Amino acid sequence: MGIYQRGNIWYADYKNSEGKRVRKSMGTTDKKLASELYGKVKYESWRSSKLGYIPRVTFEKACIRWLKEKSGKKTLCDDKKRIKFWQAFFGTRYLDEITVDMIYQAVNSMINQKYEQNWRAKYLACSPSALAPSKYVPKAVSIATKNTHLAFMKALLRKSWLEWKWLEKMPYIRLYPVKNTRVRWLKPYEAKKLINACSEPLKSVVEFALATGLRRSNIINLKWQQVDITRRVAWIPSEESKSGQAIGVALNQSACDILERQVGKHSQWVFAHTSGKHRPDGTLTPAVRKMRVDDNNAWRAALKKAGIKDFRFHDLRHTWASWLVQAGVPLSALQEMGGWESIEMVKKYAHLSPTHLLIYAQKLDSILREG
Repeated sequence: MGIYQRGNIWYADYKNSEGKRVRKSMGTTDKKLASELYGKVKYESWRSSKLGYIPRVTFEKACIRWLKEKSGKKTLCDDKKRIKFWQAFFGTRYLDEITVDMIYQAVNSMINQKYEQNWRAKYLACSPSALAPSKYVPKAVSIATKNTHLAFMKALLRKSWLEWKWLEKMPYIRLYPVKNTRVRWLKPYEAKKLINACSEPLKSVVEFALATGLRRSNIINLKWQQVDITRRVAWIPSEESKSGQAIGVALNQSACDILERQVGKHSQWVFAHTSGKHRPDGTLTPAVRKMRVDDNNAWRAALKKAGIKDFRFHDLRHTWASWLVQAGVPLSALQEMGGWESIEMVKKYAHLSPTHLLIYAQKLDSILREG
């Protein structure tokens, strides 16, 4: 028992606490290093059996197991991005070495990479004779972005503690407080100003968003095979839905009129460009092409032209929901129409239609009239 060499690699040969013989590679050609690793392996084996602990696991190994077990997760790509961020700080560290202070220090150092990419694109696209963009100054990410990374780390460590038994205790990670009560919506006359300020195909997309309440990605990625104008229905498959559940969309007449105007523009996509556009490098895009979900230039120009401030494309969904609630649509029906996962997510619109509280408010009338 001890270490032995096979080829150039050193191996460990020992018996565990149950008397079972174990032989495993030390992964090194250095005898001295192999001896040190052998002692560590034997200690971890004893520690696991006698004290109820398990071998120490690195953050990298935990992430690999996470990705394997979550292979069918819809947002796995988002998890990979977060792992890439955390890997730079904790890649080879053991899980039990990661402290709360280290986690917050890492997340507070985050910078807005999208902002940096946009600045570099403008800088590279700028001609020698044109005025160069202002000096690049790193921009911090939003609290929401920090929270998504903290939530992933919290979930990974929790799984390592409760399920995988790789941690004796779990660090207490608290997300930053965020006010999620923002409900920005337009009045009908403001919506008309915005629509008139838009050019096609954005104009049709905005109108369709107000008519259906669909998210921008669902509208831009809408295919003709997902639409049945005759039956006045459309559907969003579960893999494209934020809640992970398929959404059935009831098409009102306004939505049907918008769809009929799109017929013949593209064979696959409902909403598409029909004219070319010059890229920053001077080349021309194809005339007929799919719209981009992340293209905000036309949207910002329309907002500026309409004189509307502090308004995001997603607020069109808030506008749609607010109009329906004010028209008397129950929150339960709104939840189903909008594809929200729970009734809690639509309660933020309840204040717009307090008519169900009128019967209770009227109980004060008799008291006040007596005075």
